[in-house]
Amino acid sequence: MPLDIRKTVITALLLLPAAAGATSVHRCEDESGNITFATLSCPPGQLQKSLSVNSPLPGTVPIAPSSVKEVVKRQPENNELVVVGQRDDGCGNVLSAEQRRRAIINQQTPAGMTKRDVESLLGKPDRIIGRNAELRYVYEKKKGRSRQVQFDEHGCVKGTRQMRKTEK
Repeated sequence: MPLDIRKTVITALLLLPAAAGATSVHRCEDESGNITFATLSCPPGQLQKSLSVNSPLPGTVPIAPSSVKEVVKRQPENNELVVVGQRDDGCGNVLSAEQRRRAIINQQTPAGMTKRDVESLLGKPDRIIGRNAELRYVYEKKKGRSRQVQFDEHGCVKGTRQMRKTEK
């Protein structure tokens, strides 16, 4: 029976994505029973179970796992504070994520927001005024109102001003 190389290559290429989707996930459990999942290791003092996960690509048929490997180990106790995923916004983290979210929902620009936050909230400014180390974004609004947002030398909101235009 002759071997057709084209069929062999096509079959290998079709089966390749199914094998490439496997990864390892850690199940972390603390003393009070709270469970979190992480791709890196668990914080110190938490019970860690390593799980092998197969996530097939969209449109492929998932293959049933023959067995799931579980490795259980307890991380050594350590009183060191571990902060995972803290965002450094460059403004000294004056606003928490909740305060930032609330300000954006309420269309406010409190002190401590970054230029990026202001531009995502209000869009690109109509005018930019720069004096010394201070930068000011000016937004022309409808109904005779304009809005100015002042930034300090680090690009953080210093204060905001809403002004009425004077009639010409």
